Amino acid sequence: MRILLINWQDIKNPFGGGAEVHMHEIFRRVVQKGHEVTLLACRVPGFPDEETIDGIKVIRRGSRSLFNYIVRKEYLKLRKSNKYDIVIDDINKIPFYTPLFVKEPLLAISHHFFGKSIYREANFLTASYVLLSEKLVDVSYKNTPFVVVSKSTLSEFIERGFDEANFRIVPNAIEHKQFPMAVAHKNNVPTICYFGRLKKYKSVDHLLEAFSIVKSHIPNAKLEIIGKGDFLDSLKALSEKLNISEDTTFWGFVTEDQKVELLSKSHIVVNTSMKEGWGITNIEANACGTPSVSANVPGLRDSVKPGLSGMLYEYGNISDLADKLIQILKNKELYDSLSEGAVQWAKSFSWDDSAELMIQYCNDIIEKSQK
Repeated sequence: MRILLINWQDIKNPFGGGAEVHMHEIFRRVVQKGHEVTLLACRVPGFPDEETIDGIKVIRRGSRSLFNYIVRKEYLKLRKSNKYDIVIDDINKIPFYTPLFVKEPLLAISHHFFGKSIYREANFLTASYVLLSEKLVDVSYKNTPFVVVSKSTLSEFIERGFDEANFRIVPNAIEHKQFPMAVAHKNNVPTICYFGRLKKYKSVDHLLEAFSIVKSHIPNAKLEIIGKGDFLDSLKALSEKLNISEDTTFWGFVTEDQKVELLSKSHIVVNTSMKEGWGITNIEANACGTPSVSANVPGLRDSVKPGLSGMLYEYGNISDLADKLIQILKNKELYDSLSEGAVQWAKSFSWDDSAELMIQYCNDIIEKSQK
């Protein structure tokens, strides 16, 4: 197959996240299996307009803020000199509306809709623009085959009136060899960790508030925040206000090796986001033998196996979050069981399996278009 991928960002883009990891890990394996993959994405300052990354030919055009307006033009240029068997539209926030102009068989990938949660992250005008763009997906992509990463995202589409027959789930996963896949030696003091982007909609402030309650029950507990983002200063200010700053470490950006070390030494990883497509950080923590406590929201509930790999709490319920953290940290038998269960759960997610599912679905779409 000759595949053209379209996404706002490539794996090297500093604004990339879980969607870019899902795309890159799957399609670099697709390349390894003998297929040709080209990715059209926006420019990244300091990076070349074209390069090959893990076998994927990356073509960067246009600025990040205006990329969606040039996709059609750049696609038409590419297809003049290339014959693609399938085009894959990786939808992320603002769609490209590819069903309106793509001539080849088309497959869309979706991780989740922001919905009204975007109003927690952006100003009213920007949030309204994103929300309207998502609503237009219901019309533009109505008959397009889709890949989604979780049952939660599939349910969202069905609720919006889409036909379930047009969907396949190709889950996020992890690279097993990058993680210990075992329970490691933990820090000497109870350590709670957050790992991910520091954005307002991720609701990391809820964790800081819950940690202040945990401290009253477990005085020697520590909190570690790994990641960067525009909500960092607000979180630091809140840690001062809650008098937990001396027990809270903001690591900022860390390398992959540092990430694994910090996740392995932590006792619990917490994910407080109000909505996700899945929750890959939960599985990465589990692969380090660390159970996760996550908000019971779309996406995150798919990446946690309650009672096996961790627990779910009611989003926004600070007391519920604090109670579950205290329960796990104070009950050694429960903690040991969740730690071992976390590794077992992580082992069930493989990028190789996800790549095979993607290849099979692409072939099905191509064959159907030829009938």
